[in-house]
Amino acid sequence: MKYQHRIKNTLNIIVSLFRYNLKIIFANKFIYFLIAAIIIFLLVATINLLDSDANPTEGTVYYLLLVPGILLIFYPTVFGIQNDVDTRMIEILFGIPNYRYKVWLIRMALIYIVVFGILLLLSLVSSAAIVSVQIFYMVYQLMFPIFFLGSMAFMASTLVRNGNGTAVIIIIIGMGFWIASEPLATSKWNLFLNPFTVPTNVNEAVWRDTTLNNRIYLLVGTIITLLSGLLFLQKREKFV
Repeated sequence: MKYQHRIKNTLNIIVSLFRYNLKIIFANKFIYFLIAAIIIFLLVATINLLDSDANPTEGTVYYLLLVPGILLIFYPTVFGIQNDVDTRMIEILFGIPNYRYKVWLIRMALIYIVVFGILLLLSLVSSAAIVSVQIFYMVYQLMFPIFFLGSMAFMASTLVRNGNGTAVIIIIIGMGFWIASEPLATSKWNLFLNPFTVPTNVNEAVWRDTTLNNRIYLLVGTIITLLSGLLFLQKREKFV
């Protein structure tokens, strides 16, 4: 009985922790980003459905879902630190040694889980209404650039410590990546590489290697930027 009671208490604590952090992460303006993401998705999807000349492919769906994914990841990672400062939560986090690292690791995991779940639903709708796609594989591929951009936004927020300032920096960096995506279309360094669209002048085997290398680099970049952000959180005097 004691063992079962201990397990029940532990589960209740975990559920409460997740629920509390979800309220912090997705409070305030996140609903607007969610609405904007859904509207953009529905708008582009409708255009594809109504255009008789359109020939949607898996590559089309990838880009269709990438924009909502970026919008969903934007607010909680860019404004997370700012929200902690505004609510004085940052003082509590710094008051408990190493606690802030655990809190933000949990938050980042929750952010990615929620975004993954929403993209699964949008991918399901795309598969039913536009063109049949491998739903889980589609979202799996989407999460690489989304993970990277989210971790980079988190790192930038720990340096700038201001939501609006971080937003400007991330938008500029994002635009730079987008502009570079055309000359880097067949390069493994392309952040917006679309694994579902094989360029006509590239062999399929070569394209698979390029995509694999691209995903490895994005994963490494995600880990580095996330750890860097946690490292920058050590400087208490800059936040409190």
